[in-house]
Amino acid sequence: MLTFEFSASDLARTRFAISPLLEVVTSTSVLRNPNANAVHLPWIKQVREHLAANKATFPLLEALVAPARGYIPDFLSRPPLTSMTDLASELDALRSTSAEQVHADLAFLSKPISPMIAEKFASPREGLAKLAAEVERYWDLALAVHWPRIRRLLEGEVLFRARQLAESGVHGVLGDLGTNMQWTHSELRILKIACTNAVSLRGRGLLLVPSVFARLTGTAISEEPWQPTLIYSPRGVATLWEWGGGCAPEALATVMGKARALLLAELASPASTTELSRWTGLTPGGVSTHLTALRSAGLVSAHRTGRTVLYARTRVAESLLEATA
Repeated sequence: MLTFEFSASDLARTRFAISPLLEVVTSTSVLRNPNANAVHLPWIKQVREHLAANKATFPLLEALVAPARGYIPDFLSRPPLTSMTDLASELDALRSTSAEQVHADLAFLSKPISPMIAEKFASPREGLAKLAAEVERYWDLALAVHWPRIRRLLEGEVLFRARQLAESGVHGVLGDLGTNMQWTHSELRILKIACTNAVSLRGRGLLLVPSVFARLTGTAISEEPWQPTLIYSPRGVATLWEWGGGCAPEALATVMGKARALLLAELASPASTTELSRWTGLTPGGVSTHLTALRSAGLVSAHRTGRTVLYARTRVAESLLEATA
């Protein structure tokens, strides 16, 4: 069990972030172990075929992500510095990792260290450049085309937590991150995890990073000099690879119309007008008109993320759907 110990200052500094590099790391592990990740089988099948067709291999990335002890070097799974970074920025940070940090992280790997890893990192700078190149190619072949959908789910998770924070405070958020996590008045306990120690946050706060490919038990970064971080599985992962198919509750459709009831059903996680149009078969203009009406009725909220507006169900809409299920 790993315990994060909070002070009032730590609660104030706890925040969320999204990391493309961490999706690379966690998805590489999922790709190597499909039997334990049935929810991602549609993605696994498609990506494996695509990688085989391109004769793509990632020996260094795979060796670092799946060592015998289960430890992943922190310089590869580093906490993101901003709430919404991009892969290019994270790769720049990866390449600039100090030689001392590389050696310190590799020292945690199982002994004896892989000859291939030892050879590639004989010169840390060259090893990091080769690793970054593998990550970039993996991203292009395995994740780039899926990233808009993955990012939408992650942004929806952060929006949900923001609403939860407004309604029940940081204690409500920390007490609802997963069944493997237990919150008391000043401690967050990660129950089923390899390390067994207590980490005082010492005013640094905790960085919470949702990852669609993360283990359900969660993964933590607690060693210096990194920001203490919890990587966890967000809400809605089970429906990540479902493309539409929502069904409008008949009773609700009778009251508000089938189109609007269908849109609410599709908003199991936040979505854009374009996505809702594609899933429902409604025209983009029709979707926009219905969403405007639903917003006026307090059933839908809108949130801008970059150039995209994501629509989400409100608590009132959730209650209606539950009542008419």
